[in-house]
Amino acid sequence: MNDLITTTFFSILAAGFFVGVIVGLTGMGGGALMTPALIFLGVGDAATVVTADLTAAAIYKSGGAVVHAREGSPNFTLAKWLIIGSVPMALLGPWIIHRIAGQEPDSLDTLLKECIGFALLFAAATYALRLYINLHRVRGGAPDADPNPHIRPIATLLVGALGGLLVGVTSVGSGSVIMIALLMLYPGLSAVKLVGTDLVQAVPLVLAAAISNIAINGLDWTILIPLVIGSTPGTILGSRIAPRVPQSVIRRGIVIVLTMSGVALLDKAGWAPLGKEETHPGLIAGIGIAMVVLVPLVWGLIRKAHGLPMFGAPTVAELEKIDDARERTPRSP
Repeated sequence: MNDLITTTFFSILAAGFFVGVIVGLTGMGGGALMTPALIFLGVGDAATVVTADLTAAAIYKSGGAVVHAREGSPNFTLAKWLIIGSVPMALLGPWIIHRIAGQEPDSLDTLLKECIGFALLFAAATYALRLYINLHRVRGGAPDADPNPHIRPIATLLVGALGGLLVGVTSVGSGSVIMIALLMLYPGLSAVKLVGTDLVQAVPLVLAAAISNIAINGLDWTILIPLVIGSTPGTILGSRIAPRVPQSVIRRGIVIVLTMSGVALLDKAGWAPLGKEETHPGLIAGIGIAMVVLVPLVWGLIRKAHGLPMFGAPTVAELEKIDDARERTPRSP
């Protein structure tokens, strides 16, 4: 028991709770935030971290999905087609990456860190794109809210397959890449419907990915137990307060964190353009500082292009209230 209750145990528990709240709030960010956090905490190699994170996600996302299901927010037909596409690829992904890496553990660890790093940068781009789409929906005459859109099976299956492959290999993508794809395919879905649908489809997706990774890598219980203890109540709490919290500000911060994490993992893996001999903390810090300055500036220019002042009213929170009002307005017959 003393071997389990350590400083690392409480670090993982705290990280799990924090990420769980964000997952419940936004339906996004589970693997994209937790996987790099655990790697930087140094609790295990990349394969061990991915396996533990996926196993914990299968548990804590179930809690968030139950809350959303009780409130009637998921679109179960849409979730069904995503699951059909994602589960087979989630099962296959870990076997593909191990086949590419070969038998050397160091080669696998390096390859996984590079894959996770690029996946994080991809996820950051999807977060930024979602912010832009949300602004366009409010200011650009977007479609009226449609809680039961016509399902496009082939496109939805392909989205599920891509998300399944990403999650199976890196644990990143179930709430970021799939979420933005749904927003683009079904722009009439409200924010609450998007989050609920994504959480419902994510449960079998991450469960399949976890089973496949456990079969190959085994499972480290010293990582899994504090993750589950911290993340399950965090996700339930986030799901309950989601309707009352403006999420766009959170997502803008996540864009910065994911970009820095992605570059840091590529640097840690010795990605060739960054060099294999040493890491570059100054570069990562510089990227973070540049984004803190540039993200609000770029966001202001986008606002200006949509007929809004660069800064000030209407704020992100006020824009979301307008968007929420549009979502609650019944569609014209």
